[in-house]
Amino acid sequence: MSTSLPRLVVAAPGSGHGKTTVATGLMAALRARGLGVSGFKVGPDFIDPGYHSLATGRPGRNLDPFLCGHDRVAPLLAHGAAADGPTDVAVVEGVMGLFDGRIGGDGYASTAHVATLTRTPVVLALDVSHMTRTAAAIVHGLATFEPGVRVAGVVLNKPASGRHTREVWSALEATGVPVLGVLPRDAGIEAPSRHLGLVPAAERDEAARSVRLLAERVAEHVDLDHVLAIARSAPDLAEAAWDPAAALGDAARPATGAHRPVVAVAGGRAFTFRYAETDELLRAAGLDPVVFDPLHARSLPAGTAGLYLGGGFPEVHAAELSANAALRQDILAAVQAGLPTVAECAGLLYLSQSVDGHEMVGAVPTVGTMGPRLTLGYRTAIAPADSLLGPAGTRVTGHEFHRTTVESDDRSGSAAWLLDGTPDGFALDPAGTGRATLHASYLHTHWAGHPQLAVRFTEAVHAYAVSTHHRRAS
Repeated sequence: MSTSLPRLVVAAPGSGHGKTTVATGLMAALRARGLGVSGFKVGPDFIDPGYHSLATGRPGRNLDPFLCGHDRVAPLLAHGAAADGPTDVAVVEGVMGLFDGRIGGDGYASTAHVATLTRTPVVLALDVSHMTRTAAAIVHGLATFEPGVRVAGVVLNKPASGRHTREVWSALEATGVPVLGVLPRDAGIEAPSRHLGLVPAAERDEAARSVRLLAERVAEHVDLDHVLAIARSAPDLAEAAWDPAAALGDAARPATGAHRPVVAVAGGRAFTFRYAETDELLRAAGLDPVVFDPLHARSLPAGTAGLYLGGGFPEVHAAELSANAALRQDILAAVQAGLPTVAECAGLLYLSQSVDGHEMVGAVPTVGTMGPRLTLGYRTAIAPADSLLGPAGTRVTGHEFHRTTVESDDRSGSAAWLLDGTPDGFALDPAGTGRATLHASYLHTHWAGHPQLAVRFTEAVHAYAVSTHHRRAS
């Protein structure tokens, strides 16, 4: 059964042209009109979806062929548009330049690739601050470079003056690509940056105000009716929506039941990232994901039978995390008792002995430090031994994005993964049970693309909950 979903992709010739500004502004402005808006991000980025969430009032979601497989991209789009309430329009923010994808992949996982897979029209964001007529050549090239990619409009960003705008607009007429609006220079609508890009929305008290201001600017300077007409020109989606219960197969459990084991999920300012589908898979497996803030919670949530520590910036909040000794000790005791624990990137740092000299949980025999070099890129990972997330030989795709490094003299456990052949992280058995119950690595994985990871983890959580109940009963 096909699904009608008005939608558009916001792309650009490269990074720095204002994709996030235009995409987030469109989401917020369309929502202000009373429309149901769903926001998506091409690629693995976890910062931009936070701004999308502020703009739409719904979880920001990712579409990534490398992490999830190209056959799941359209189903995840359909699922995301339906999961959080009726959607009148979906706005997908691209990544890098329109045709820039995985290195060596000939455009695989690029914005153009996702637009083609989902048959979605493209709106360009174009910074014209240092060009005039050349803007038309860029738009013409992007519009004609690859068959199947439909460039349906362009939003000009940062012109120097009215005269400058007229020069660019006049040149663009020859391309046949309509100008949808012109955003003036305005520092008030730009988010601040730091070592890994934009500062996450959850860390900025003024972020909501900035998004409201952005909505006003976009509504004032962009033809929203034309934008909606482009979105409504997208053909129906033929693919069925992704379903977390179906993805889990026999591991799925009914939503009803007197007891749903709790999975403690790190949140707050220090842990701002996990894919929305992770929580949905946990719920479909009969578990109850409960968010706690490691900066302020004094203990894990009551009934915790599993722990998920996702991405974020513990290095920025190391002093505060360290100061919360009660929680650190509670987590260490739980992990040492065999609590099934998954830690990705920020989670690995938090479970380490220390980060930049600040004491952390101490469950993983490593020390984290900030470094001068950014580690960034897609990875193919293989499990070198049986672990919490899979048997030896399990192969997954993932993504690394960090400027910290970890050092360890203790390799008594196995590596969590081999990342392109290089050992990374730890698969440990802290309780001496004979099986690994702790999995900590720099690698971010998208469980919608690899539901076997969710199956393995949720089975361990259910088993732990049963064993804990029996111990208490006896």
